[in-house]
Amino acid sequence: MFVLLVVFLFIHLASFAQLQLPKLISNGMVLQRNTAIRIWGWDTVGEKISLRFNQKTYKTQTDAQGYWQFTLPAMPAGGPFEMDIADRHTKLTIKDILIGEVWLCSGQSNMVHQLNIHDVTYAKDIAEANNPAIRQFLVPVNTSLQAPQKDHSTGQWKAALKEEVRPFSAVAYFFAQKLYEQYHVPVGIINASVGGTPIEAWTSEEGLGAFPSIQTLIQQNKDTAYVNNTNRKNAAYVRSLPQPNDQGLNQQWYAPAYQPKNWRTIAIPGYWEDQGIRDLNGIVWYRKEIDIPASMVGKPAKVFLGRIVDADELYINGKKIGNTTYQYPQRRYAVGSDVLKEGKNLFVVRVTNTAGKGGFVPDKPYCIFAEKDTVDLKGYWQYKVGAVFQKPTEMPPPAINATMQPTGLYNGMIAHAHNYAIKGICWYQGESNASQPKQYAQYLPALINDWRKQWQQPLLPFLYVQLPGFMEYDYLPAESNWAILRESQAKALALPQTAMVVALDLGEWNDIHPDNKKSVGERLALAARKIAYNENLVHAGPLFESATVEGNKLVLQFSNIGGGLISKDGEALSEFAIAGKDKKFVWAKALIQHNKVIVWSDAISNPLYVRYAWADNPVNPNLSNQEGLPAAPFRTDE
Repeated sequence: MFVLLVVFLFIHLASFAQLQLPKLISNGMVLQRNTAIRIWGWDTVGEKISLRFNQKTYKTQTDAQGYWQFTLPAMPAGGPFEMDIADRHTKLTIKDILIGEVWLCSGQSNMVHQLNIHDVTYAKDIAEANNPAIRQFLVPVNTSLQAPQKDHSTGQWKAALKEEVRPFSAVAYFFAQKLYEQYHVPVGIINASVGGTPIEAWTSEEGLGAFPSIQTLIQQNKDTAYVNNTNRKNAAYVRSLPQPNDQGLNQQWYAPAYQPKNWRTIAIPGYWEDQGIRDLNGIVWYRKEIDIPASMVGKPAKVFLGRIVDADELYINGKKIGNTTYQYPQRRYAVGSDVLKEGKNLFVVRVTNTAGKGGFVPDKPYCIFAEKDTVDLKGYWQYKVGAVFQKPTEMPPPAINATMQPTGLYNGMIAHAHNYAIKGICWYQGESNASQPKQYAQYLPALINDWRKQWQQPLLPFLYVQLPGFMEYDYLPAESNWAILRESQAKALALPQTAMVVALDLGEWNDIHPDNKKSVGERLALAARKIAYNENLVHAGPLFESATVEGNKLVLQFSNIGGGLISKDGEALSEFAIAGKDKKFVWAKALIQHNKVIVWSDAISNPLYVRYAWADNPVNPNLSNQEGLPAAPFRTDE
């Protein structure tokens, strides 16, 4: 009898757990104002479901798959509200609901980058964050190569309150902040972004229908046995490689007791290939005794080691302080109050590099500081090679990383949100597609059309960020994949209800993740005010329209000139290059006349083609409108 009672209670309690909601529909959620709102979930087949919200009650029943959905009428901004959802056994209450503006913010690392990563630049913004009406739902990284997923395992809405704002996407936060300042309604951000990912991974199988080779890959990846077998071969190959025998670890070169012999001099910052070490992939150790004043002793400190290519470990006085496993993050390590001593302190950095130039990236901060005291770490250090990696004699079998595969991230991170009403989309991605930039001219419109179809909004506002300047400066006209990708991005403006944020002036030559996230977010907000909210304002910089040959000059016309064309820094216009029929470009002179740009060169008597800011990282692209928005780069010789 007791056993039967236990079984009965188990079955009875299990029935109470059948009512399920997607993670998006949870405490603190922001719902889209002035549009129909869908609330959905799952339960047992045939179960009756009721929903009570804003003093109204709605009823429905689950379908043959156990799915249920309510469509609530459009409502104005407001809140907080509560919502009750119940079946015959269970009532779920969702609390602290706001109605306002909801934006999906997606892309790769520059959309991922949290305020926490940029907490030096935005320390004041973090400290002053106190707006419970700005909220973010951070979609966890999830993939599927088989089919769209109905939900994910974790996720919750968080408000922009003090330290809670740190995990917010920096770009999305400043975007939301500007919208809130303008409209004074709640702003919800759904942040679905993953670093280092291509646009194809964010597009559905249907959205990629026009690309036969990608369709073949999608079908191939649906075979889990094939994927698992491929990855097993890759893992076996990696395990078969000889492990580096690092003399530095074996002999504890980081220890104060170690007596260095035959170490050489090298400068920090700088790459070792530029300082006498030829074509080395391996492990290099750096060490230096740093004088620390008594005023810094007994206090917590922080070390800034700029950026390091690729991985690093920092030791101070023999104690491991921190490490980073890949090249892109800025190195900022906390030092405990018991580590430093007055006088000489041994600093040792172990750097591992597997490809390209290894070492310390120039033009970044290298120092240690505590309260008001700062000690510079730049200068000459001693170095010694701990291990040399042998070049592989054969290509390793490829691995299949679902975050890099077509549909992988769409299925795992986007598909679940289609029912959730949004105002628009902010997209910041492209770096991972720069090796095949022309294809992006097809991929970006495919993504835009795909997502609009999935949300059943043919004119869903789509705002995107053009790639900023990055990499070394070219002082002669040159070819550039990044320039071609920017051109491909600009072509998507042919679609209605789109806007492109030009960020050429917001990049850093030595950092693919530039610090200036606020200007990007604020320019996105400006674009939203025009495209999504129909304000009468100038939302973008000059956009090339046409070129006319007049003698030995080219006369250029632009749209989005706003209050008029200007040189942003007051200097002569730069970054214009022209060519004749041979398409051999030379730098040109340029000036503004009657809101047109006149371009010429004494070296070209019959100009036919013109380029502007055509480089990975143009030196000084200064054409702008009076509203301070930079001109988009372009060429006429495609």
